[in-house]
Amino acid sequence: MHHVGRKSGTDYAIPVAIVPTRGSDTFLVGLPWGEGTNWAKNVLAAGGAVVTWKGRDWRTTNARIVGPAVAVTLAKAGPIKKVVGSGRFPAFIQLDR
Repeated sequence: MHHVGRKSGTDYAIPVAIVPTRGSDTFLVGLPWGEGTNWAKNVLAAGGAVVTWKGRDWRTTNARIVGPAVAVTLAKAGPIKKVVGSGRFPAFIQLDR
């Protein structure tokens, strides 16, 4: 994920795990340390970020925090859906693509 510092204007690139979703119009990113991390605040302040996924860059918009109950409804079926619903992640960032 590529994002810009909300105070410094510095470009950052961080590794994140993208949660596959049932639809092709959104990405989910788990926030295992909650929504208070600097990178999460930067993405929310900017309203989006550039996500590199499956070898392609996606410019995302409408960044917002969602809880596990919403995230589990969006997550693709399978093992990852169980992780999303496990309670290990207090929040997620949902991004439109």
